[in-house]
Amino acid sequence: MENIFALILASTVLVMIPGPNVAIIVAKSIQHGFQAGFVATLGTTVGVAAQLALTVFSITALIESAAEALAVLKWLGVVYLIWIGFRTWRSDAKDSGIRLAPSAQANFGHGVLVAVSNPKTLLFNAAFLPQFLTAGEAVAGQLIVFSATYLAVILAGDLLWALFAVSAGPWLRKHARIGQRLTGGLFVAAGVGLALSRRTF
Repeated sequence: MENIFALILASTVLVMIPGPNVAIIVAKSIQHGFQAGFVATLGTTVGVAAQLALTVFSITALIESAAEALAVLKWLGVVYLIWIGFRTWRSDAKDSGIRLAPSAQANFGHGVLVAVSNPKTLLFNAAFLPQFLTAGEAVAGQLIVFSATYLAVILAGDLLWALFAVSAGPWLRKHARIGQRLTGGLFVAAGVGLALSRRTF
Protein backbone atom coordinates (compact mmCIF):
# COMPACT_ATOMS: atom_id res chain seq x y z
CA MET A 1 0.00 0.00 0.00
CA GLU A 2 2.99 2.27 -0.44
CA ASN A 3 1.26 4.16 -3.25
CA ILE A 4 -1.69 5.33 -1.14
CA PHE A 5 -0.35 8.86 -0.76
CA ALA A 6 0.26 9.14 -4.49
CA LEU A 7 -3.36 8.08 -5.03
CA ILE A 8 -4.61 10.71 -2.56
CA LEU A 9 -2.60 13.41 -4.30
CA ALA A 10 -3.75 12.41 -7.78
CA SER A 11 -7.37 12.13 -6.64
CA THR A 12 -7.21 15.57 -5.02
CA VAL A 13 -6.07 17.09 -8.30
CA LEU A 14 -8.83 15.29 -10.19
CA VAL A 15 -11.61 16.47 -7.88
CA MET A 16 -10.51 20.07 -8.50
CA ILE A 17 -11.44 19.68 -12.18
CA PRO A 18 -15.20 20.30 -12.56
CA GLY A 19 -17.25 17.84 -14.57
CA PRO A 20 -20.94 16.82 -14.72
CA ASN A 21 -20.90 15.66 -11.07
CA VAL A 22 -19.50 18.96 -9.80
CA ALA A 23 -21.85 20.93 -12.05
CA ILE A 24 -24.99 19.38 -10.58
CA ILE A 25 -23.65 19.67 -7.01
CA VAL A 26 -22.89 23.36 -7.47
CA ALA A 27 -26.25 23.96 -9.17
CA LYS A 28 -28.15 22.26 -6.33
CA SER A 29 -26.14 24.17 -3.71
CA ILE A 30 -26.73 27.55 -5.34
CA GLN A 31 -30.40 26.90 -5.91
CA HIS A 32 -31.40 25.16 -2.67
CA GLY A 33 -28.54 25.49 -0.18
CA PHE A 34 -25.89 23.26 1.34
CA GLN A 35 -28.25 20.49 2.43
CA ALA A 36 -29.37 19.92 -1.16
CA GLY A 37 -25.76 20.05 -2.37
CA PHE A 38 -24.72 17.65 0.38
CA VAL A 39 -27.40 15.11 -0.54
CA ALA A 40 -26.55 15.44 -4.24
CA THR A 41 -22.90 14.83 -3.33
CA LEU A 42 -23.88 11.64 -1.52
CA GLY A 43 -25.75 10.62 -4.67
CA THR A 44 -22.81 11.23 -7.01
CA THR A 45 -20.52 9.38 -4.59
CA VAL A 46 -22.83 6.36 -4.56
CA GLY A 47 -22.93 6.48 -8.38
CA VAL A 48 -19.13 6.51 -8.57
CA ALA A 49 -19.01 3.71 -5.98
CA ALA A 50 -21.28 1.59 -8.19
CA GLN A 51 -18.91 2.08 -11.11
CA LEU A 52 -15.92 1.25 -8.92
CA ALA A 53 -17.63 -1.95 -7.80
CA LEU A 54 -17.79 -3.04 -11.43
CA THR A 55 -14.09 -2.26 -11.76
CA VAL A 56 -12.97 -3.92 -8.54
CA PHE A 57 -14.89 -7.12 -9.08
CA SER A 58 -14.20 -7.16 -12.84
CA ILE A 59 -17.78 -7.81 -13.88
CA THR A 60 -16.95 -7.51 -17.57
CA ALA A 61 -19.87 -9.65 -18.70
CA LEU A 62 -22.31 -7.46 -16.76
CA ILE A 63 -20.86 -4.30 -18.29
CA GLU A 64 -21.30 -5.74 -21.77
CA SER A 65 -24.85 -6.94 -21.15
CA ALA A 66 -25.81 -3.63 -19.53
CA ALA A 67 -24.16 -1.40 -22.15
CA GLU A 68 -27.38 -0.59 -24.00
CA ALA A 69 -29.28 0.04 -20.78
CA LEU A 70 -26.56 2.38 -19.55
CA ALA A 71 -26.62 4.23 -22.87
CA VAL A 72 -30.38 4.79 -22.53
CA LEU A 73 -29.92 5.90 -18.92
CA LYS A 74 -27.23 8.33 -20.02
CA TRP A 75 -29.44 10.04 -22.60
CA LEU A 76 -32.36 10.21 -20.20
CA GLY A 77 -30.02 12.00 -17.83
CA VAL A 78 -28.88 14.39 -20.59
CA VAL A 79 -32.45 15.30 -21.53
CA TYR A 80 -33.51 15.78 -17.92
CA LEU A 81 -30.56 18.01 -16.99
CA ILE A 82 -30.88 20.22 -20.06
CA TRP A 83 -34.65 20.49 -19.57
CA ILE A 84 -34.37 21.52 -15.92
CA GLY A 85 -31.57 23.91 -16.88
CA PHE A 86 -33.71 25.73 -19.44
CA ARG A 87 -36.66 25.73 -17.08
CA THR A 88 -34.57 27.34 -14.37
CA TRP A 89 -33.01 29.82 -16.81
CA ARG A 90 -36.40 31.03 -18.10
CA SER A 91 -38.35 31.06 -14.83
CA ASP A 92 -39.24 34.20 -12.91
CA ALA A 93 -36.66 34.78 -10.17
CA LYS A 94 -39.55 35.20 -7.72
CA ASP A 95 -41.20 31.96 -8.77
CA SER A 96 -41.80 29.98 -5.58
CA GLY A 97 -41.78 26.78 -7.60
CA ILE A 98 -38.09 27.32 -8.37
CA ARG A 99 -37.23 28.30 -4.82
CA LEU A 100 -38.96 25.25 -3.37
CA ALA A 101 -36.28 22.64 -2.76
CA PRO A 102 -36.97 19.15 -4.10
CA SER A 103 -37.01 16.28 -1.65
CA ALA A 104 -33.80 14.76 -0.34
CA GLN A 105 -34.65 11.61 -2.28
CA ALA A 106 -34.89 13.63 -5.50
CA ASN A 107 -31.57 15.40 -4.90
CA PHE A 108 -29.92 12.08 -4.10
CA GLY A 109 -31.43 10.44 -7.18
CA HIS A 110 -30.29 13.27 -9.43
CA GLY A 111 -26.73 12.84 -8.13
CA VAL A 112 -26.76 9.08 -8.64
CA LEU A 113 -28.20 9.43 -12.15
CA VAL A 114 -25.52 11.86 -13.31
CA ALA A 115 -22.66 9.84 -11.82
CA VAL A 116 -23.69 6.31 -12.73
CA SER A 117 -24.79 7.16 -16.28
CA ASN A 118 -21.45 8.67 -17.30
CA PRO A 119 -19.60 5.92 -19.25
CA LYS A 120 -16.46 8.03 -19.49
CA THR A 121 -15.78 7.73 -15.76
CA LEU A 122 -16.30 3.97 -15.89
CA LEU A 123 -13.34 3.53 -18.24
CA PHE A 124 -11.31 6.18 -16.44
CA ASN A 125 -11.72 4.48 -13.07
CA ALA A 126 -10.78 1.13 -14.59
CA ALA A 127 -7.58 2.65 -16.00
CA PHE A 128 -6.78 4.98 -13.09
CA LEU A 129 -6.77 2.78 -9.99
CA PRO A 130 -4.56 -0.05 -11.33
CA GLN A 131 -1.75 2.48 -11.82
CA PHE A 132 -1.20 2.47 -8.06
CA LEU A 133 -1.04 -1.31 -7.56
CA THR A 134 2.02 -2.73 -5.82
CA ALA A 135 3.45 -5.96 -7.22
CA GLY A 136 3.43 -8.90 -4.87
CA GLU A 137 0.34 -7.84 -2.94
CA ALA A 138 -3.22 -9.10 -3.33
CA VAL A 139 -4.78 -7.16 -6.19
CA ALA A 140 -8.38 -7.35 -4.92
CA GLY A 141 -7.39 -6.12 -1.46
CA GLN A 142 -5.42 -3.20 -2.89
CA LEU A 143 -8.23 -2.19 -5.22
CA ILE A 144 -10.78 -2.21 -2.40
CA VAL A 145 -8.57 0.04 -0.24
CA PHE A 146 -7.77 2.30 -3.18
CA SER A 147 -11.44 2.57 -4.13
CA ALA A 148 -12.43 3.52 -0.57
CA THR A 149 -9.65 6.12 -0.46
CA TYR A 150 -10.61 7.50 -3.86
CA LEU A 151 -14.26 7.79 -2.81
CA ALA A 152 -13.30 9.55 0.43
CA VAL A 153 -11.27 12.16 -1.48
CA ILE A 154 -14.07 12.65 -4.02
CA LEU A 155 -16.67 13.06 -1.26
CA ALA A 156 -14.54 15.60 0.61
CA GLY A 157 -13.70 17.53 -2.55
CA ASP A 158 -17.28 17.64 -3.80
CA LEU A 159 -18.47 18.87 -0.39
CA LEU A 160 -15.95 21.69 -0.69
CA TRP A 161 -17.46 22.53 -4.08
CA ALA A 162 -20.89 22.64 -2.41
CA LEU A 163 -19.59 24.93 0.36
CA PHE A 164 -17.97 27.17 -2.23
CA ALA A 165 -21.27 27.46 -4.09
CA VAL A 166 -23.19 28.20 -0.89
CA SER A 167 -20.67 30.90 0.09
CA ALA A 168 -21.75 32.81 -3.02
CA GLY A 169 -25.36 32.62 -1.81
CA PRO A 170 -25.68 36.13 -0.32
CA TRP A 171 -24.42 37.76 -3.51
CA LEU A 172 -26.59 35.53 -5.67
CA ARG A 173 -29.68 36.28 -3.57
CA LYS A 174 -28.97 39.96 -4.06
CA HIS A 175 -28.69 39.40 -7.79
CA ALA A 176 -31.43 36.78 -8.18
CA ARG A 177 -31.58 36.84 -11.97
CA ILE A 178 -27.83 36.28 -12.32
CA GLY A 179 -27.96 33.46 -9.80
CA GLN A 180 -30.85 31.87 -11.62
CA ARG A 181 -29.10 32.09 -14.97
CA LEU A 182 -25.92 30.63 -13.44
CA THR A 183 -27.85 27.75 -11.91
CA GLY A 184 -29.68 27.02 -15.16
CA GLY A 185 -26.40 27.21 -17.06
CA LEU A 186 -24.78 24.72 -14.68
CA PHE A 187 -27.61 22.23 -15.16
CA VAL A 188 -27.25 22.56 -18.93
CA ALA A 189 -23.46 22.24 -18.61
CA ALA A 190 -23.91 19.03 -16.63
CA GLY A 191 -26.18 17.68 -19.37
CA VAL A 192 -23.81 18.68 -22.16
CA GLY A 193 -20.86 17.19 -20.28
CA LEU A 194 -22.77 13.93 -19.91
CA ALA A 195 -23.74 14.00 -23.60
CA LEU A 196 -20.12 14.46 -24.69
CA SER A 197 -18.94 11.48 -22.67
CA ARG A 198 -18.51 8.61 -25.07
CA ARG A 199 -19.47 5.02 -24.64
CA THR A 200 -16.33 3.08 -23.90
CA PHE A 201 -17.68 -0.43 -23.77
